[in-house]
Amino acid sequence: QLQLVESGGGLVQPGGSLRLSCRVSGSTLNYYAIGWFRQAPGKEREGVSCISRNGGSTNYADSVKGRFTISRDIGKNTAYLQMNSLKPEDTAIYYCAASLLSTFQAMCTMSSGYRYWGQGTQVTVSS
Repeated sequence: QLQLVESGGGLVQPGGSLRLSCRVSGSTLNYYAIGWFRQAPGKEREGVSCISRNGGSTNYADSVKGRFTISRDIGKNTAYLQMNSLKPEDTAIYYCAASLLSTFQAMCTMSSGYRYWGQGTQVTVSS
């Protein structure tokens, strides 16, 4: 059974940075596309970013393009979300998720198809 554990959340001032980690266990990371999602209080969950199964393609929501970077370290079985120039509207619980969809081999989207989910990590951007 694949398990995902997020870490790295916290309280940061506007303009600051955080790096979220998503540690995968129970299988090898490079079998999966990884997506990052977030949910703010009273709002629907939204897709933030994803990286394809082969690691060669990434995708970002318009709201985070140029500020967030997704990456992965196969040797550590861990995916990352580097978040820079954080804004108060980035405040949310951030989740990572994994997908085995064959269509995500060389591309990915932050839509459906993510079967495995972590428990989430809170990110709060406030002065």
